[in-house]
Amino acid sequence: MTRHAAKKQLGQHFLHDAGIIERIVRSVNPQPGERLVEIGPGQGAITLPLLRRHGALTVIELDRDLLAHLDTIGENPGVLDVIHADVLKVDFTALADGGVLRLVGNLPYNISSPILFHALAHAAVIRDMHFMLQKEVVDRMAATPGGKVYGRLSVMLQAYCEVEPLFDVPPAAFRPPPQVDSAVVRLLPRAIGSIGIVDRALFERVVRDAFGQRRKTLRNSLSALCIDADFAVTSIRPQARAEELAVTEFVALANHLAGHHQSVPAIP
Repeated sequence: MTRHAAKKQLGQHFLHDAGIIERIVRSVNPQPGERLVEIGPGQGAITLPLLRRHGALTVIELDRDLLAHLDTIGENPGVLDVIHADVLKVDFTALADGGVLRLVGNLPYNISSPILFHALAHAAVIRDMHFMLQKEVVDRMAATPGGKVYGRLSVMLQAYCEVEPLFDVPPAAFRPPPQVDSAVVRLLPRAIGSIGIVDRALFERVVRDAFGQRRKTLRNSLSALCIDADFAVTSIRPQARAEELAVTEFVALANHLAGHHQSVPAIP
C-alpha cells in the first residue's frame, strides 16, 4: 500500500506499535456471534488483527482515500463491511438492527467528545466500547468529584456507563506522533433500569448549566432551573460548586426537577 499521509484536519494519527495493537485486541476479546464496529479504522492497524481474530467486522471511515485499502484488507482474513460516512451521522441503533454492537476505535482527538456523546445517545444497543483517546480526555472521563478535571464529560459518561481506563499509549506508537499521551479506555453502558434518570434532556441541561460557569455556586449557575427549595429537597448545598457534586446528586436533582418543569430539548 502507498504510504498514506495523515490529514491534520481529520485528526489522523496512525497506530503502528504491534505490542499496543495486540493489547487492544486482547482487551476487546471478541467472541463468536458478536457484532464489532470499528470507528476510524485508518490504515487498518486494528482492523486486520480483529478480522483475523473474529472473522467479521464493520468499519466506519470518513476519509475516501483510505476506502480502497480497507476493501483490500477484507478480502482474505474475514468479512469486512465498510461504511463511508461521518460517524456522527451514523445511526447506531439502526445499524444494530435489533441486536447489540461492540464499538472499538482510535478516535480522532479533535472530535472525540462529540463521538462519545453520540455513542451515549445509542447506549441501549451498545454492549461496550474500547476507545483510544487523548490521555487528558480519559482522565476527565474517569475523574471523581472535587478535582479540576471533573466536569460535564465525567458526569454524563459515568451516569450512563462504567468508565475503566486500561493503559496508556506513548506518542511514539503513532505515525505521525501526536504531541500528547494517549490512553485506552473501556466503557460499559449501564442497564437501562439501573440508570435512574427520569428525563434525559433535563438531566443534560442541569449538568451543562452547572458546569457552564464553574466558578459560580449552583444557586447562580442553575438559577434558571432551581430555587433554594429544590436544593433543600435533595440535600444539596446551593453554595456548592458543580465539581463538588457526585453523579448521583446530579441525577437526584434532575429527577426532582423533572416533576416541576416541562421537558426541554436535548443538549447537543
